[in-house]
This record gives sequence, C-alpha cells and structure tokens, in this order.
Amino acid sequence: MVRQIEITAVAAPSRTASPIAGKTIVFTGTLEKMTRPEAKARAEALGANVTSSVSAKTNYVVVGADAGSKADKAKALGVTVLSEPEFLALIEGG
Repeated sequence: MVRQIEITAVAAPSRTASPIAGKTIVFTGTLEKMTRPEAKARAEALGANVTSSVSAKTNYVVVGADAGSKADKAKALGVTVLSEPEFLALIEGG
C-alpha cells in the first residue's frame, strides 16, 4: 500500500499589515502563554524589532510576572506598557 500526502502552501503572515511592524518592543518578566524567546520570534515574524533594553525609542514594553526595572523605566519614559494578554490581543487583531 502506497500512502500519499498532499502539501498545501501556507501564506506567511503579512509583516506590513501587522500593528507591530516597524515597532521596537522589549519583553520583561515571566510570560504565561509563551516563553520570551517564543514571544520574540513571534514579534519578529510580524515585523517588529525586539531589543533587550528600554529607551525613548521603544514603542512597547510587554510585561509578565515579576517585571522589574525595565517596566519602571518604560513608565518613566512614557513608553506604552502592555500586559501579555494586551500584547496578544494587539497582534491577533482583537
């Protein structure tokens, strides 16, 4: 018996249509739904630039449990701070 599988092409998500395309994002603290490396990969796939330090050029800081000085610095600089659920809603269009 010969088995065959059919491979269907999958379209990559549009990087330019993403609400985070071209934005600089920092992840801090422990995320619940994914690891930080997974979150970084997901954000980069959507066209974001993920960095490890907060500056005035940072657009979003995504905070998980036990977020420390990066969250405080973001607030001091007026950078938008998102919880993990807020980040997921943003990238999923909800």
